[in-house]
Amino acid sequence: MIDLIDVEKTYNTGAGPVFALRGTNLHIDRGEFVAIMGQSGSGKSTMMNILGLLDRPSAGRYLLEGQDVSDLDPDARARIRGREFGFVFQAYNLVPRLSAIEQVEMPLVYQGAPDRHARAAKALERVGLSAAFHKRGPTQLSGGQQQRVAIARSIVVEPRVMLADEPTGALDTTTSAEVMALFRELVEEHGITVIIVTHEPEIAALCDRIVRMVDGVIVQDATSRHTAPEHRGEVSA
Repeated sequence: MIDLIDVEKTYNTGAGPVFALRGTNLHIDRGEFVAIMGQSGSGKSTMMNILGLLDRPSAGRYLLEGQDVSDLDPDARARIRGREFGFVFQAYNLVPRLSAIEQVEMPLVYQGAPDRHARAAKALERVGLSAAFHKRGPTQLSGGQQQRVAIARSIVVEPRVMLADEPTGALDTTTSAEVMALFRELVEEHGITVIIVTHEPEIAALCDRIVRMVDGVIVQDATSRHTAPEHRGEVSA
C-alpha cells in the first residue's frame, strides 16, 4: 500500500543543510499496525509528514497504492490527504466552543458531505463516546475523552490510513492502553492501516511492527516481540 523508495529530506538552514531522512526505504501493507520510534531529531516526524502528504521528499519516490505522489502540487496532495488519511495528534486540536459531535462533524463540513450528524454520531459510538455527544472539550472532557473525540474526527471520513503523532504522550498509563486498544480495533475490525510515532517503548510494543530510526536512517524494522501471538507472525532476529 505504501512504499518509500530511496527517500531523502534535506532542510537548508543558515548553518548549512540538515539531512532529516537519508535514503529511506519502507513498505507498509494495508491493515498493518506500525510504530515509528526514535529520539528527537531521528527523522520520525519528518517521515510522518511525508507519509501524510504534509511535506514532500527532496529526493526519492513515494508510492501510495502504486501511484507516485512524490511531486504532486499542494491541491492534489490536499485532495488525496482528505480522502485517504486520518490524523491524530498529542495535543488533540479540539475547538473549545464546539461539542464533541460538532468536532467530529468538522471534516464532513469541509467536504460538503451529507448526513453529517448521523455519521459523526456513529464515529463517536465506535470510540465509546455515545454518552458524550454534547460535552465540550477541554472543559467538559477528560484527556482520554478528548483523544477519543480526535480519533472519531479522524475516522469519520473513513480513511484507509491513520497517522498518529505521539497520541498517548499526554495520557496516563491506563488511558494510553485504552487508546492503543482502540487503534487495535480499527486495524482488526475495520482494516485501517495505523501508523504511530512514539518515543515510548511500551507503547511501540503494543503495535505489530516497530520501525526504529536514528539520524534519518531506519536501523531496525522488526515484528514486535511483545504483541499477542494471535496478532504477530515470525519475530525478526
